[in-house]
Amino acid sequence: MKNIHHLMIILLLSIIVTGCSTSGAFYSANLTEVQLTEANYEVVATNVTGEATSGYILGASTGIGYQQMQTFAIARVSGSGKIYGEAIEDLWQNFRKENGDVEGRNLALVNLSYDTDALNLFLYTQPQVSVRADVIEFKE
Repeated sequence: MKNIHHLMIILLLSIIVTGCSTSGAFYSANLTEVQLTEANYEVVATNVTGEATSGYILGASTGIGYQQMQTFAIARVSGSGKIYGEAIEDLWQNFRKENGDVEGRNLALVNLSYDTDALNLFLYTQPQVSVRADVIEFKE
């Protein structure tokens, strides 16, 4: 009986130690500087949005600071966990629906902003990232 208790404690500790954890930090560094002072671009879409979520069991999510979502949980049950990248991809899909394909076009996202939110229940947490941007196209 004593061995079963030890085994259960070891099993519980190993589940906790090997669970999912992500800071969700999205740090970006842009080494390219683009001057938008000349009339060499056109605004092709404004307020284009995208969002993504992931679901986790036995955990919690919290937004801390600018562009940062931190999640600690035992296991992911939905989504890929790459919610910042998925939110940007969703933004581009929404852009394509209204403005056509992006291939071969000189497009850039400007005025980019992120919002984070989290649903935290005792057994389930669901972090969400929303992104909003304007899209410009550079002229030849």
